[in-house]
Amino acid sequence: HTQSAAGVAGVIKMVMALRNGVLPRTLHADEPTTHVDWSPGTVSLLGAGADWARGERVRRCAVSSFGISGTNAHTILEEAPRTEVPEEAPEAPEAPAVVPWVLSARTPGALRGQAARLVESPDLVRARPVDVAHSLLTSRALFDHRAVVLAGPGQDPAAALRALAEGRSAPGAALGVADADGRTVFVFPGQGSQWAGMGARLLEESPVFAERLAECAAALSEFTDWSLLDVLRQTEGAPSLERVDVVQPASWAVMVSLAELWRAHGVVPDAVIG
Repeated sequence: HTQSAAGVAGVIKMVMALRNGVLPRTLHADEPTTHVDWSPGTVSLLGAGADWARGERVRRCAVSSFGISGTNAHTILEEAPRTEVPEEAPEAPEAPAVVPWVLSARTPGALRGQAARLVESPDLVRARPVDVAHSLLTSRALFDHRAVVLAGPGQDPAAALRALAEGRSAPGAALGVADADGRTVFVFPGQGSQWAGMGARLLEESPVFAERLAECAAALSEFTDWSLLDVLRQTEGAPSLERVDVVQPASWAVMVSLAELWRAHGVVPDAVIG
């Protein structure tokens, strides 16, 4: 018996029925009970799978879970809204030069096993590094034992993964144990931490950073007679970061955009100071 997961199994079964357009046959009911009057036909058992294709009416189903300990649950499921699938997939945005692949597990042995499975995956060769990074970070739970492998131009993630799987160190890979009780704080520095060209490379290589920085530039444009983007790119004629009225808003915009970049990689602060 699946204990507390019994109801979940029923929900999964009906979600798959909605997705595949097939009503599964009724299990363990070769001889319908005589305690139910089946003659009206309002309720019937399925002796075999039946088509359940989309129609004009929205398809709905229900899952009941009644436990001897007192569970009394009834869930109604509805098919997902229809979405138009484009004939051609939109062109993927340019990925950053190098991205981190984050692996995690409950134990060091399980972490090595995950590295081994990933490097042996036939899809790894065809996948874009940024897509692998996104899937690893957003589609799996994060556990305490973690590893980071760098992927992208000039990197060899397959070799790093093999080394992790074998318990060896390798360039472009790092191991660690997360502090589950710790909290993440972003510190925004003030004037004096700036340097010529700060943020310029990220502006060209990171769509997330560039998008948020453009929003900051638009917000500042009403109050300044200079362009934030020109300042960071050191465009000829742009004011210097040595000016107080330039460096303060420029530093703020860079910090906000950096915070958004960290958030896009799954690092969300518990607090922000500065």
